[in-house]
Amino acid sequence: MKKLLLLGGSHAEIPLIRAAKKMGYYVITTGNQTDGLGHPYGDEYINCDFSDKEAICALAKEKQVDAICSGCNDFAYLSAAYACEKLGLPGHDPYETAVKIHHKDRYRALAGELGIETPRACSCENLDEVRQACETLGFPVIVKPVDLTGGKGMRRCDSEEEALEAYEGATQVTREPKIVVEEFVTGTNHGFSAYIQDKKVTLYFVDNEQYYLNPYLVSGASAPGDVPRSAVDRLVKDCEKLAEGLQLEDGILHIQFVLKDDGMPVIIEVCRRAPGDLYVHLVELLTGVDYPAYIVAGEMGIPMPHPEPDMAKGYYVRHCIMADRQGKIKEVRISGEIAPFICEKMLWYQPGEVIEDILKYKAGIVFLYFSKETEYRHYLGKLTELIAIEVEEQQPSKRSQ
Repeated sequence: MKKLLLLGGSHAEIPLIRAAKKMGYYVITTGNQTDGLGHPYGDEYINCDFSDKEAICALAKEKQVDAICSGCNDFAYLSAAYACEKLGLPGHDPYETAVKIHHKDRYRALAGELGIETPRACSCENLDEVRQACETLGFPVIVKPVDLTGGKGMRRCDSEEEALEAYEGATQVTREPKIVVEEFVTGTNHGFSAYIQDKKVTLYFVDNEQYYLNPYLVSGASAPGDVPRSAVDRLVKDCEKLAEGLQLEDGILHIQFVLKDDGMPVIIEVCRRAPGDLYVHLVELLTGVDYPAYIVAGEMGIPMPHPEPDMAKGYYVRHCIMADRQGKIKEVRISGEIAPFICEKMLWYQPGEVIEDILKYKAGIVFLYFSKETEYRHYLGKLTELIAIEVEEQQPSKRSQ
């Protein structure tokens, strides 16, 4: 039986693990999260830091795997690309190409060369360069680590003082000696997930992104996306520019973009790995395409027929269940009003579990289907009220008399 090393093992990787198993592979999962919900779906788990590319290379060689698949993490994709290049395994771009796509400073420079709309940005390695960037770009700006996603280390700044503070904060979490200061682009936020075959887009999916308390962490996605045809056509062309310019291997090319008021899509993030929080299942529900299988096949270097979408009618929503306060979880409350619209759910919280970071904690994910646009529009903004985490009230501390 052929072996696949899958870099990850959380709930997010479950669709990828299942897809690989269906294809007849012996799946080895890895990562530091020993209690990851995805590990039991594989055949073997090995505790190894998937952000350590040398360790992943050594593990793949030791286990004599036939292929490596990234999990839903940029570090995982970079390690997969590095190990595959070193070991001569298929399905990945050269490591240098992977860095150009996944590191924000490198991508913005590349986008400028290829004529792809992206925020004006400056790479900064010290406070003086941050000051110069602010002067060049004007306010507001957003400060970002070049190598992190999910809002880690990101901050919008409306003054030089805030930008300098944000730089200090970003340098505490990044692994790189620099950060990016870029113009803050306003508009609506969306995702664009494309599948590339022979440098052409053969499948794409457009969504609307939702955010809760953390303005830089996507908490939900809904589709079809409210994006004009002209913007979609531009994004397809941009993907194909990247594919041709970098000679990309077949596989996923996932984008986050801001749609400006004038209809121009501005790409703010790009990656070649599956998005997290079961996003790939949202694509499955709306398109009828086995998206996890295509993603895994791409990273294993297995040719696939061009996908044939069978677009569902109606509206699908993927909603991450998040809290608005710290404390012990009593339960997740799902209102009877919204329950009929839930088509699937995965809950992993434990009663009594303590929520410490409300900006990141998720208790589970639900998928909802609405056949009518009026219902979809009505409920979309109410989901955090109708599907909520109940937290035990904190007892007031006793004051000394």
